Order: sequence, then C-alpha cells, then structure tokens
Amino acid sequence: MAQWNQLQQLETRYLEQLYHLYSDSFPMELRQFLAPWIESQDWAYAANKESHATLVFHNLLGEIDQQYSRFLQENNVLYQHNLRRIKQHLQSKYLEKPMEIARIVARCLWEEQRLLQTATTAQQDGQAAHPTGTVVTEKQQILEHNLQDIRKRVQDMEQKMKMLENLQDDFDFNYKTLKSAGELSQDQNGNSQAAATRQKMSQLEQMLSALDQLRRQIVTEMAGLLSAMDFVQKNLTDDELADWKRRQQIACIGGPPNICLDRLETWITSLAESQLQIRQQIRKLEELQQKVSYKGDPIIQHRPALEEKIVNLFRNLMKSAFVVERQPCMPMHPDRPLVIKTGVQFTTKVRLLVKFPELNYQLKIKVCIDKESGDVAAIRGSRKFNILGTNTKVMNMEESNNGSLSAEFKHLTLREQRCGNGGRTNSDASLIVTEELHLITFETEVYHQGLKIDLETHSLPVVVISNICQMPNAWASILWYNMLTNHPKNVNFFTKPPVGTWDQVAEVLSWQFSSTTKRGLTIEQLTTLAEKLLGESVFAHWSRVKLHQQMQRDSEKKRNLMVRKLYRDSEGHELMDRQRDMQGGPCVNYSGCQITWAKFCKENMAGKGFSFWVWLDNIIDLVKKYILALWNEGYIMGFISKERERAILSPKPPGTFLLRFSESSKEGGITFTWVEKDINGKTQIQSVEPYTKQQLNSMSFAEIIISYKIMDATNILVSPLVYLYPDIPKEEAFGKYCRPEAQPEIDFPDTGLIQPYLKTKFICVTPCPSVIMDFPESELMGNVFPGTNSGNTSDLFPMSPRTLDSLMHNEAAEANPGPLESLTLDMELSNDHPSPMREGFGASTVSDMDTCRNV
Repeated sequence: MAQWNQLQQLETRYLEQLYHLYSDSFPMELRQFLAPWIESQDWAYAANKESHATLVFHNLLGEIDQQYSRFLQENNVLYQHNLRRIKQHLQSKYLEKPMEIARIVARCLWEEQRLLQTATTAQQDGQAAHPTGTVVTEKQQILEHNLQDIRKRVQDMEQKMKMLENLQDDFDFNYKTLKSAGELSQDQNGNSQAAATRQKMSQLEQMLSALDQLRRQIVTEMAGLLSAMDFVQKNLTDDELADWKRRQQIACIGGPPNICLDRLETWITSLAESQLQIRQQIRKLEELQQKVSYKGDPIIQHRPALEEKIVNLFRNLMKSAFVVERQPCMPMHPDRPLVIKTGVQFTTKVRLLVKFPELNYQLKIKVCIDKESGDVAAIRGSRKFNILGTNTKVMNMEESNNGSLSAEFKHLTLREQRCGNGGRTNSDASLIVTEELHLITFETEVYHQGLKIDLETHSLPVVVISNICQMPNAWASILWYNMLTNHPKNVNFFTKPPVGTWDQVAEVLSWQFSSTTKRGLTIEQLTTLAEKLLGESVFAHWSRVKLHQQMQRDSEKKRNLMVRKLYRDSEGHELMDRQRDMQGGPCVNYSGCQITWAKFCKENMAGKGFSFWVWLDNIIDLVKKYILALWNEGYIMGFISKERERAILSPKPPGTFLLRFSESSKEGGITFTWVEKDINGKTQIQSVEPYTKQQLNSMSFAEIIISYKIMDATNILVSPLVYLYPDIPKEEAFGKYCRPEAQPEIDFPDTGLIQPYLKTKFICVTPCPSVIMDFPESELMGNVFPGTNSGNTSDLFPMSPRTLDSLMHNEAAEANPGPLESLTLDMELSNDHPSPMREGFGASTVSDMDTCRNV
C-alpha cells in the first residue's frame, strides 16, 4: 500500500502530527494530488545534487500540468485554481533553488515514515512506545473519572432545580389561593379559626420548611460542586496543560514530538460546558428567590458568592485555554523554530481549547511583538520590531482539519525599527543580538452569555536575526533557554544565563541528530563530546569528588592506597585511565559536570579558533546535507577520540577502517582512518585529510570511499579500505549508495571519421610522495584540477575505464596485506614532504596509461 494511503488510515492523534508537516512551502494538496509520483522519486539524492534536483523539479512541474489537465476534463474549478496557484508559487520560489524544495519534500517523506513506524509500534504493543503516543496514565484516568462525576452531578443538580421550582410553584399557588380567599387575613386578625383554615396553614408551613430544606441542600451541593470543578480545573491547567507546554518546549529543540491537543480540548470543553450549566442554575436560583423569599433564605446569603466563584472559574479556564499550538517558525527552516529572520515570512498558529460552535468566526486575533517589554527593552538596549503582513485574523473551525477553533498566521514578517544607534534604543546594551529574546503576543476578546473576557497568550521567546549566518548562535540560544527553564516570558534570561549540567546538554545534543535523522548519539559519542567540551581536567576534578565519597565507605587501608594513586599525577590523567579500566571501556561518567553558557557557545575550544557549538552545528549540517543515509545506517562512528580510535583498530586486520568527524575543521569535515602493516609487520594507523562540504559537492562520500586509492611508487593503484569497522565489506556497506554508471551501447557508423569519446570516472587518489618529487614543480602547478582543494591529501582524478582497469590490474589481491605494506612509508613521507604534495600536486588529469606513468 502506498505510504500516503497508509497515513490516511491513522488515528486522529497521528493525523494531527501529519497536518503539522505541511505548509505553503510544500502544500498538502500537492502531496495528495501527486502522491504516487512523489513517493517514486529519490528526493534525498536530489537534495544533495543540484543537477538531479533541477531535473526532478521540472518533472514535478510537468506532473502538475498533467494533473491540471485531468481536473480540466473533470470540470473541477476549485482544484484547477488551487493547482495553478501552487505551481506559480513553486516556480517563483524554487526555480532558481531546486535543492530547497527537494530537501523539504525529503524531510516530509521521512517524517511520514517515522510517524507510520510510531503508529505501527503502538498498535503492536497495545500502547505507544514513544512519548508521542496518547497512553492514558493512572492520573489521566482519575481526571477522566472526575470529569464524568462532575457531569453527573451537574445533571443531578438540574433535576433538583426542577424539583425546587415545582415545590416553590405549589407553595406559591397555595399561599396565594389562601390569601385571596381572605382566610389568611382573618387568621391574622385573630378571628376564630376554622379547622380547614388551620389545616391549610399547617400544610403551607410544611411546604415552606421543605422548600427551605431543599434550597439549603442545593446551595450546599452547588458549593461542593464548584470546589470539585476548581480541583479538576487546577489539574487541567496546572498539570496537564503545563505538561503539554513543557513537551512543546522540548519538541521545539528537537525532543520527542508533542502530543496533539485534542484530548485536552475535549476535557476543557467538557468542564467549560458544566460550568456554564451551573451558572445558569445559579441565575435560576436568583429568579426563584425574587418570586419567593423569607427570613433566613439561604439563596440570599450564598448566591452572590456562588455567582462570583463560577464566573472566576470560567474566566480563568477560558484564559488558560487560549494557547499557541504551533510556535513561530520560518517555513524554510522547519527544524529550527523560534528563530526569525527580519524580512522573511514566518508562520504560527493559536487555538482556543474551548470548542463552542457559537464562537466560530466571533474572535478576532491580533498579533504584536514585545507588548509588555517595551520599557524593559529600552533599559537593556534591545532592538525593537514591527510586525508586517496579515497580523489580524478571525478564529474559525473550517481551516483546521480536526474542526478546532483556531487561527493560523502564514504571512507575518518582522521589520526592525531604525533608531539613532543602528536599531538599538540604548548603546549600553549588554547582550548580543542572538541573545536578545522577544515575545510575540496574541490577544482577543470573548463575549459569551453576558460575560466579556480578555484573552491573551504568548509565544515562547524568539530570537530575531538579520542575517542567516547568525542562525547557529541564535539556535544555540533557543536550545539553552528551553533546556533550562519553563518560564514562558523570561526575556532577560541571558543577562545572567544559568549553568547547565552535562546530563541536560547531552540529551539536547543527541536530539539535534535524532530529530533530523533516524539516529541519535550513543554513550561513546557523547563521552567524546564531553571530553571535547569539558576537557579531562574537569572530569578529573569531578572524579576526585566522587572518588572521595567512595573512599569514605572503604576501609582505611584501601583508602590510603587510592589516595596515593589519585594524587600521583597532578593533572588527573592516571585517574582517568584507571576510571576507564574500572568501567571496562572508554565511556567515562561526566554526570553532574557543570557547563556554562559561555563554554558551550561563546568561548573557543582549547587550541581552536572556534567554539564548541559552531563546530558541532557545522557537523550537524554536514550530516543532514551530505551523509544522511550513511549516518542513518550507523556506518559513521563520528565522534571518537584518537586514543579510542587506535585502540579499536589496532587488533583488526589490515584494511579495516572507520569514519569519524574532523576535530580541526570549523566548517565540518569527515575522514576515514584505516589500519595497515608496514614492511616490518608493525601496525600503523593512517587517516586521510578530512573531506569538507566543498569536496562532497563534487562527489558523494560513499563513492569517495568505494573509489579511494593510493598510488604507489610503481604507479599501481591499490585500495587501503577493505572492511568497515568491525568487519563489513565496504562494497556491501556503500555500494548501494553509489549511482550505477549508465553505459548505453551506441552503434557508430564504420566510416572511419567518427570516433566515440573515452568515458571518464572520478576517483580519489592519495599520491606517492616519491612520485611527486620526480615531477617538475611547474607542471604540477599547471595540472591542478578546477574546483578541488589542492590542500586535500586525496583528490579527484578523471580517467577512462580502460585506463583505470590497466592501473588496477593488481588490485584483485587488495585484501592481501602485501600491497598495503608499502603504504606506511608513503604516508610517513607525505608528512615529511608536505609542500610538494599539498601545494604542487593538487588533482592531476590522467587520460591514458602513458600520462599516468609520466606522473
């Protein structure tokens, strides 16, 4: 069954998550119209290859034209209009940037697959294994029970009100009948009482007593019912709704997707309906009291307090039910909400969780920014902004797929207010622009059953940037804020940012990968990042503290022994080695280590000219755009220390290699390290200079690995890469990610005039230094291949398949350690003679065997 058809059969809670995937950037109508064709395309490859993206984009426009023709034949005017509008939008936005739409579609399809997998797991297990599933907890079951009890008590109260009204009508009728007959006045004047008159008076007294008793019972039960409503309302707003908002915060920074609001909406709407029914009953009490009243009437004593309490409950419930369902986000950056660039459209959505049909098209929402922080902004010198676009909208139930009362703003932009200080109101601002936090406010008024209620809600704090290069630091601010606080309006957070623990940071860092790929970070990878962020000295300090606590529980003899070992090395290196040995591996425990905001994002790492976050963010970008499939497969070890790398590769057979990220490349780089034997049988670990985005734009990393060769002194190409760690043949791991070469058979006329071109193939080669030194420097400089980085140890060579076969005639024995023995000397010499290779060799063009041997 097609993926789109499977999605249509999911439960409402999953469909709600599906709706959030689509926007004007990639409309859901287009996904529906062209579902089979869209699912048949390789969008992930197109997202990384501009030529293929251009081809797919033009094919997409062609498919839209064909679908438009079908609608034209069916005379479906609405679909024709929508499809024509969609095509015009795609052409205007993506004609020059086809890779952008490819990335968006690829991400949507991947999110759909993840949603299907979550739903399937939930169905098999009987409950969702992921937090996105709506598993009914014991606490929620109690809440459901309390709401049912309130509804039942409200219905019972309705019956008692009818009984009270009937009893009062009987009393009023008998009283007026007796009074009209003059019997009552005669009795009051002291005249002789007839037996019938006394009997009627006694009946009236009994009726009044019963009336008073029922009134007191109703007033008492109403007070108890209002207390029960107050208790349930606090559970809903202070617990369930607060939990949802916290989960929304977590989801915004890459955590598990938040559950939909349908269940909360059902609960809150049910409670609001019960409150309005009770309010009507209290007003009914006032009507009954105006008809019949007496000394000590409980309605006169208690009704005003009951009325005030129910109105306050309803007001507070309505105010709490007005929420931001979807936080502000730029459509081109769906994985980084709450960061807004001036002049770029962003979207957001608000929702009222009280689903009253009579409020449809009655609530006009207005959007503004920094409404309550104008004075604060002036004090701290923050910039000020105006909201442009459609900043007012009426809430309705038609635009939402589930019929909720909501308003979605799709065309909002921010423009900075220019002041004398370049947009800042105070030149003494202590915060950089990516640390400024701003609030987007939504406000409206509700008129319902004689009540006027002002509603207002806020987005989570947003960071406003003016250049896309500010995105990494702005996103770091969003991560740090939402990781450490659930305060909804703390715009001064970064005037004194709190300290985080490694446990918190590690979880968020793993989310940055798992939210955009299929794989988070392992304990080993996180440990390597902790070492890079904190350094061994920090860990040694924390280990001393923990070890000291452990020593207090040990015997005196063991304690003295551990103390002597602990302080033998003042830097704590011996302590770390021993700690690793005790744990049986490289994974040390950084739990509890504190990390400052400056350490995370602002200060440069030791020996580097960039911060930890800048380095990691570029690696995340590298993974998403260039090596996503390999990361999802788990082929990339990624973050691993050089010591750990050597430890796991040394016992492996020659040709075993692993993939890891570069620690020295600011822009993000990936390299491979392999093990080999030198001529003396000694194990050597070699690494190629990291590949950056520039090289990966020309050739996929999988193809680089498959075709990577070392040219020895005899011009023989050998491959040092045989098995991906631990023992996966490289063809098995990476062959499926290499595009098959199309070799169409073309019949050329035997005229002797037309000769076919020799086909070329790009391969990556690390040249032998001795060969380079024999080559004239002027000729080396002249053979640099355009578009490649001459500083890279391995470069791209175009050569014909015939030449490649000739060069690789001995490669059949590449699994034998024999050819690999000569590679150690080559790599060592390349370090001794870096200048000719890195500056003079570059990437040479090899077109035939003679040219290759001349090199």
